Amino acid sequence: MTDLARHPDQRVALGDELGRLMRVMHALKALATDESGPDARERAAHVLLFPLTRLGPLRQGALAEMVHADPSTVSRHVTLLVDQGLVRRVADERDGRASRLIVTPAGEAALERLREERNAHLAQATAGWTPAELDSFTTALQRFVQDLTDHLPTPGAPAGSAGDDREEKKDR
Repeated sequence: MTDLARHPDQRVALGDELGRLMRVMHALKALATDESGPDARERAAHVLLFPLTRLGPLRQGALAEMVHADPSTVSRHVTLLVDQGLVRRVADERDGRASRLIVTPAGEAALERLREERNAHLAQATAGWTPAELDSFTTALQRFVQDLTDHLPTPGAPAGSAGDDREEKKDR
């Protein structure tokens, strides 16, 4: 049994803080763009540069799965990235009918601008933190994000089955 299961007040507090975090993240996105205009769509498309750079060439379907987004939405974003010269399609070596997406040098430059902007916000927000506090938070956040990712349901699987599948895999 987890600590949160034993301590429902902590679970409520965590849920409240996550909701607050999501509202703050939404506000930061709104400040960076006109929420419904072309800037917002462009920014959403540019976020796809992070996994493409980190993981290398990916098929568009794999990218959609990776970012937990609807394939049609990813398709629109990829079209924008290709049109802007930030990503290019190359033939898949294993299946010439398919293509993989590769970040161009212009895409790498756009990604670097996004990173600098994000890092500036984080530096301001954590200016009063000690290195030990920042390290501790980063470690806990990495664990939380991984655990949350591990518990995402598999598309098409019954609700609540992600944790069951994970436990079965551990037992093998």
